[in-house]
Amino acid sequence: MFVHEFGHYFFAKRANVLVREFSIGMGPKIFWTHKNGTTYTIRLLPIGGYVRMAGLEEDDDTFRKGMIINLVLDKNGKVIKINTSSKKGLVTGIPVQVSDWDLERELWIEGLENGDENLIKRYNVSHDAMIIEEDGTEVQIAPIDVQFQSAKLLNRLMINFAGPMNNFILAVVTFIILAFVQGGAPVSNNQIGKVMPNSVAQKAGIQSNDKIIAINNYKTKTWEDLSEQISKYPGKKITVKIKRDNKIFTKNLVPATHKQNREKTGVIGIQMQPKYDKHLGKMLIYGFTQTIALSVAIISAIAGMFTNGFSLNDLGGPVAMYSMTSEAASYGATQVIGLLAALSINLGIVNLLPIPALDGGKILLNIIEGIRKKPLDSEKENWITLIGVGFLLLLMILVTWNDIQRYFLH
Repeated sequence: MFVHEFGHYFFAKRANVLVREFSIGMGPKIFWTHKNGTTYTIRLLPIGGYVRMAGLEEDDDTFRKGMIINLVLDKNGKVIKINTSSKKGLVTGIPVQVSDWDLERELWIEGLENGDENLIKRYNVSHDAMIIEEDGTEVQIAPIDVQFQSAKLLNRLMINFAGPMNNFILAVVTFIILAFVQGGAPVSNNQIGKVMPNSVAQKAGIQSNDKIIAINNYKTKTWEDLSEQISKYPGKKITVKIKRDNKIFTKNLVPATHKQNREKTGVIGIQMQPKYDKHLGKMLIYGFTQTIALSVAIISAIAGMFTNGFSLNDLGGPVAMYSMTSEAASYGATQVIGLLAALSINLGIVNLLPIPALDGGKILLNIIEGIRKKPLDSEKENWITLIGVGFLLLLMILVTWNDIQRYFLH
């Protein structure tokens, strides 16, 4: 999530869009610091993060007429800090009862100073003034020139795409690291490493180090070929051609039926004999090829939700990720590294779905704007985004409850 949000942050900074806050985690803040216009926060709940860009948030509730705020002025009488929080007092601040304000274009605040009901005073506000929000977080104000919508269309499209892009880059780097950790890039082959006890394969006389070179006359040169062919025939007889010590013979067997995601697949109880290519070039290329292969698999799985019927069991939230991470950790570092890459790709692809509120939905709006040569009406865009947020929140609640039932209540 950090890498994803850093993509948005980096390209926003490059496009001169003010990033008001970069947060890791959600909920109450436990640490914050401010540097170069951005407030960096760490929050209590480790369930994601966010980048607050100027112009992409509703600031109407920051001020309201009649509220009491404290203003800190510089030596020239310009406002450099605005305190709206009752939790954090400013000894040097001037108490003002707000009557009106413009913190986007002309940069001023009007109000009654020290409760004087006879005089409304206008204060000019510095372009880089800070606001202390209700929870005590300090962020910079958002003048119109540094807002997201003021950036060029291509820059905005790149800002939206940068999060998923970073996830794919992370996956490539992670798979390269995995290749070095496990001693090389895995080479897919048709050699059996282990035959499971009491399995279909063992009962048929198949042994470790055998090579399955064909199934029903279909040549199987890789483990992917082998798995795909076996999975096609749950409960159906197949003819397997086996190579053992330069001798070739055939076996007839019936794969057992295994149910996965409501689909029946065939299994015979064998595991691959891993082989690794230690050449530097192969290990570097592995990062790209594995990322592409896993991306294709995830996209196919998402497409299958629509063609084969949707089920909440096809999705997983924080509870499912916790369970998967715990299981991966029990198998060692390589499994955790592989899971990190898989989750990063998953996050990148899901965020590219053309759903309002997701990066893909924002990119779609950018494309529509480019075709129309003008942006959508801001009110309509807000409604579209609001519908998307509502849909995602509902889906998150349903998925999380379903995960709790699957992993803890059964």
